[in-house]
Amino acid sequence: LPFILYLQHCNMAKNGEVCISILHEPGEDKYGYEKPEERWLPIHTVETIMISVISMLADPNVDSPANVDAAKEWREDPTGIFKKKVARCVRKSQDTAFD
Repeated sequence: LPFILYLQHCNMAKNGEVCISILHEPGEDKYGYEKPEERWLPIHTVETIMISVISMLADPNVDSPANVDAAKEWREDPTGIFKKKVARCVRKSQDTAFD
């Protein structure tokens, strides 16, 4: 599940892919920290996925970051450089929303 425009977030890779356990394929854990029941199951719906994305945005998981730099900035100074980078990403998104 990629975001079209990049957002400075520790659980989002620089290519826009979100790192949420329920979106990871079932089977072997290539990340080394997930339980099978935390990964994709057919019971998930659009609603459960969207709730997971909203939760990820509201409460970053710095313990398993997809973007290590963003996780470091969040841990060290969430209201400083991290917040400024997020604001920059939001402005860019707003500027290009209707292009």
